[in-house]
Amino acid sequence: MIVLTRVDHRLLHGQVAFSWTSHLSANCILVANDAASSDQTKKTIIKLGKPSGVKLVIKNIDNSIKAINSGVTDKYNLFIVVETIDAAYKLIKGVDAIKELNLGGTKFEEGKESLSSAVFVTPDEKKELDDLVSDGIKVYTQQVPTDKKKDI
Repeated sequence: MIVLTRVDHRLLHGQVAFSWTSHLSANCILVANDAASSDQTKKTIIKLGKPSGVKLVIKNIDNSIKAINSGVTDKYNLFIVVETIDAAYKLIKGVDAIKELNLGGTKFEEGKESLSSAVFVTPDEKKELDDLVSDGIKVYTQQVPTDKKKDI
């Protein structure tokens, strides 16, 4: 069962690994990221942030979609982390079981619109988010579990 899908440009770090995993009672974290799935150094760094007792899987977006849709992840309380809104969009469009998207943090760059103190989007990303919302996906910003959810 998917307990949360989150966009966080830092992928797996203390806030995600411990506060979110504990809050969600997640027993498996899926880092869906094309670059990390094929880079041993990135994999090693991500694995350093894994909480004990929690399974960690690192797959590219396409293989993540296949794994979730195959049912192999159904036995887990699955917490999915992606790096970008574009990756989340592709994942959600490929997986009917994802019904909400948590925007935790994206990089600030000139020309991006601020949705919160930690979430900045390009016009194209905003269109993707609007498309997800029109598909019935609940999209919101929330950095940590104790913060209030803010719908976009």
